[in-house]
Amino acid sequence: MISPVRVGLIGVGGMARYHISQLVKMQSTTRIVALCEPSEAMALQAAKIFVDAGLPPPPNQPEWQKFITEYGAELDAVFIITPHALHHDQARACLEAGIDVLLEKPMVMTAAEARSLIETRDRTGRLLVVAFQGSLSPQVRFASRLLRANEFGRILSISGIVWQNWGPNTVNTWRQQPALSGGGFLFDTGAHLLNTVADLAGEDFSEVAAWFVHNGRPVETLAVAMGRLASGGLVTFHGCGETIPSCASEIRVFCERAILHTGVWGETLAVQYDGEKPPAPIPVPPSMGVWDQFLAVRSGSIVNPSPPEVGLRMAKLWDAIRASAANNGTPVQC
Repeated sequence: MISPVRVGLIGVGGMARYHISQLVKMQSTTRIVALCEPSEAMALQAAKIFVDAGLPPPPNQPEWQKFITEYGAELDAVFIITPHALHHDQARACLEAGIDVLLEKPMVMTAAEARSLIETRDRTGRLLVVAFQGSLSPQVRFASRLLRANEFGRILSISGIVWQNWGPNTVNTWRQQPALSGGGFLFDTGAHLLNTVADLAGEDFSEVAAWFVHNGRPVETLAVAMGRLASGGLVTFHGCGETIPSCASEIRVFCERAILHTGVWGETLAVQYDGEKPPAPIPVPPSMGVWDQFLAVRSGSIVNPSPPEVGLRMAKLWDAIRASAANNGTPVQC
């Protein structure tokens, strides 16, 4: 019988507590050994999930460096779900301690940090998976394979949009503190847009221009960016974080022979060959959850669909977008 994977969680905020509520149902494959959360209130909320599931709450070590020192030898993996600015140092320390890492998006703040994690992954030989639902989804994986195989002809342009009432919902949270978040809506929920579009494009950008609007907030909540792919294809990104209560997305990949329809999380996948006919769904296998896929990669049953190279690709794009927006849309050569 295979022993459950021993995991620790660094960060137990709202998203982490959702994952905990799923992990406590997976006792045959997963055992949560310890938590790391500096907020006593959030740690207590996380503990309640275990109590409600009839399980003893694991210990909480508030300081992440001490968490690794005290529990590293007992852990097979960690799931890092903390503010963006902390990702690089926490992931690097865990890898160097011999622990596999599932890391929330966006992977890091800059391309330099992404290269650092790739070097650490290679040097330590440990596993690093980035929790981008788009790259992990069977819809985006299959769409990427079809596009790379030239199934629909050359990519002419890609249009991506994501919207949410993010600005009002994140007031007085770390997500609107630039030092911790590294950006606003386009670097938070919008990170899925940047990553999935880049995943579908399958190549580097040669040039990017972008504009941000803050709407009186410390970070951008409206953003528009456009780019040119190395092959010449054109791409637009639109992030609206000040709209009605909602959270949704659309991506259209315009090719020579068809239009591919999907979303930033891989919510759907359909293809349209004739504008007078609605898009036809493309069947794909059911999607596994983020943690299930991490376990599958760790066991060797699937190839890592979201390695740190994915994080580097998005970080390079974000570096260019941020640089252009800081100069009122002046194009940046990538």
